[in-house]
Amino acid sequence: MKIIDEYIIKKFLGTFIFAISVIMVIVVVFDISENIEDFISSHAPLKEIIFVFYANFLPYFINLFSPLIIFISVIIFTSRMAYNTEIVAILSNGISFKRLMLPYLISSICVCILSFCLMNFVIPNSNSKRIKFEDTYIRSSGKYYGTSFHKQVAPGTFIFLDNFNRDNNTGYQFFIEEIDNNVLKSKLSASLIRWDSLRNRWILENYILRRFNGLNESMIKGARLDTTFSFTCKDFKIKIQDLDAMNFSELNKFISEEKTKGNEKIVFYEVEKHKRTAYPFATVILTFIGFSLSSRKVRGGIGMHIGAGIVISFAYILFMQVSVTFATNSNLPALIAVWIPNAMFGILGLYLMKIAPK
Repeated sequence: MKIIDEYIIKKFLGTFIFAISVIMVIVVVFDISENIEDFISSHAPLKEIIFVFYANFLPYFINLFSPLIIFISVIIFTSRMAYNTEIVAILSNGISFKRLMLPYLISSICVCILSFCLMNFVIPNSNSKRIKFEDTYIRSSGKYYGTSFHKQVAPGTFIFLDNFNRDNNTGYQFFIEEIDNNVLKSKLSASLIRWDSLRNRWILENYILRRFNGLNESMIKGARLDTTFSFTCKDFKIKIQDLDAMNFSELNKFISEEKTKGNEKIVFYEVEKHKRTAYPFATVILTFIGFSLSSRKVRGGIGMHIGAGIVISFAYILFMQVSVTFATNSNLPALIAVWIPNAMFGILGLYLMKIAPK
């Protein structure tokens, strides 16, 4: 049985490496054709394109596609084994169906652990270099605006900002309120707020400061005010893409801080956190689905199995997107939303294992 285990593991990993290599070549070719004009117009150095962008681009996409590529790989080589009557011969020699699944389990768990480590500790570092390159040579400068910021920056202190230009560190329609025991104590508003990086201070233009003491109110107006707050321009520069550059501990710390501030986009950050666990685990689930689906010899050959595998792959992606949408646009907890596809396809895997020929 040890020989069979080694044979299946080699087939498993060999087919996966071959398939992922082919997919990556196709992805790189399409990406080059899409970004070639940006590379030329921004005068991006060839050395940085190869060793900074694509050297850090490939690990990200290899990990992104790995569960689905493994699924297709399992279907391809298992269908070939079934078509050549290898699985029938193995089962006929007294080896149980569950025992035959052991090398699949070992291989998928190894890939799952590797994917988890890459996704949470290695790839974030490479993503930071990739994102920096994209911001420099691909994304046009001056076009990013964050909108509708509403945060609690300290206990009882809330800020409101209509939009923020991260390129010149300028915000518009700014308000900051101090509340004590549900009573408004002061409110400072400005039509424009700009970060002075040389002095690490905020510059407010056309500001109005109101202070409240019971029924009494005082008001101060001015054209310009230089001041400091408990927040800096970095608090307005977080994009969803920036989460890709945070490792496991940094992401947890960031989510904890944003919860304290009352960030309305916290659900997006929690979705990203739970995806880093659920997505690698999908490797194990999809492996068992692929094995159970393709271990039966059918008249149509491996084409039938590959067709069914593609349908299931698209169904998995569809369920993932739908469940994430429910989390970001409704009250469905991010943990449940992210794990729903794995739960549903886990049930499908158990059913296919039950009806598989043994």
